[in-house]
Amino acid sequence: MTLSTLGENYPRLHASAYVVESAQIIGNVRLAAKSSVWFQSVLRGDSDQIVIGEETNVQDATICHVDPGFPLEVGTRVTVGHRCILHGCTIGDDCLIGMGAILMNGVRIGEGSIVGAGSLLLEGTEIPPFSLVAGSPAKVKKIYGPEILEQIRQASAYYVSRAEHYRSNWQKFES
Repeated sequence: MTLSTLGENYPRLHASAYVVESAQIIGNVRLAAKSSVWFQSVLRGDSDQIVIGEETNVQDATICHVDPGFPLEVGTRVTVGHRCILHGCTIGDDCLIGMGAILMNGVRIGEGSIVGAGSLLLEGTEIPPFSLVAGSPAKVKKIYGPEILEQIRQASAYYVSRAEHYRSNWQKFES
């Protein structure tokens, strides 16, 4: 992993956070306990803060960035799928962000929500809790009850266990 300071801003990682070596963590970024950042992801907290919550996973090739006045806050037990772009948005606890989704400045996702793969959430979009949103631009397709939480939490728990597996077993192969 590449950890980089930027002026007085530096990454702060909980001891139990897991970051693969090809990920880049730059500037004002905070990773909470049992969070994970996977292959080729970039978290660049250069003009505001990025906070990744406990047991949250940021999967391969995801870009996390901020603008002044638009911090990025990702809650607890969130799964961020491969190749997402999260830019200056807020994601509540227990959410699933599908692969390739784009969330722009000021987007707010309520707890227990699912963002469909490839969805585009335009600046300032607010999604209520327990929503399924999809499309480009994304729209609410369905409202769930709290019963959806168990399925979302299973995805997060899987990546907590994957991080432990990688921490114990990952080795570079030298031919």
